[in-house]
This record gives sequence, structure tokens and C-alpha cells, in this order.
Amino acid sequence: MNHLLPLAATAAASSGNSIWSIIVIYALLFGALYFFMIRPQQKKKKAEEALRKNVQVGDEITTIGGIVGRIVAIKEESESFVLETGIDRTKIIVKRWALGKINTVHEDDK
Repeated sequence: MNHLLPLAATAAASSGNSIWSIIVIYALLFGALYFFMIRPQQKKKKAEEALRKNVQVGDEITTIGGIVGRIVAIKEESESFVLETGIDRTKIIVKRWALGKINTVHEDDK
């Protein structure tokens, strides 16, 4: 019976070590999740917001819906702009969040 006591003591110590190893594995998993998924998404969101703030009258843009046109007016109070598109110069009011891409290259962007 005395020879079972050392085995019980080592089993209790090894279960404590396994808990810490599980905690370390989860910490590494969450760290990898942050650096490979959350951080790039935040960078992309900042770049999109900078794109929307730098739009100017006269820029040729493409919306997220695929509409291509030229900006003729920007309405700051409603967070939108007026887009002129097509041969007959149809004007469309588009929200800033719908901006997909600026096709015009500015001198300061080079």
C-alpha cells in the first residue's frame, strides 16, 4: 500500500502540468487568431475608410455594385456623393460606404 502513495503524488503533479499546457496552447491559438485574422481585417478597414475620405470631385470611381462614373458633387452632411454615369450623364446619389475603387490616379498618390 505504501508504494501507491508516490504514484498518486506524481499523478496529481502531472495533472497540474497538463492544465498549464492546455492554457498555453489556447493562448497561442488566440494569439495566432488575432495576428492572422483580426489584425489584417482592421488594417483593411482603415484603408477603406481612408479611401472614402480622400475622394474628390472629378474622380472616376467604381461602386461596390459595379456602377462606374464621375463624381460631380460631394454631400458631407448626408455622407454621400452625386455620381454622373453613362452617355446621357445620368446623375445618381450614392452613399460613401458604397465606394469600391477610385479609378483616377492623383499626383500625390504616385
